[in-house]
Amino acid sequence: MNGLLILIPVALALGLGGLVAFLWSLRAGQFDDPDGAAMRILIDDPNDDRPTPIKDR
Repeated sequence: MNGLLILIPVALALGLGGLVAFLWSLRAGQFDDPDGAAMRILIDDPNDDRPTPIKDR
């Protein structure tokens, strides 16, 4: 029973900390463009100097 007196406030504090971190990231604009990064990976970079891979015959 004494363990619950410690674990319940710790769990509430961690949950509140996670909520505060989420709200901070939301206000900081971390979730403004979720599709942009997914689409940017598909765009070919003309300044890419890596050699193209040789395809098997």
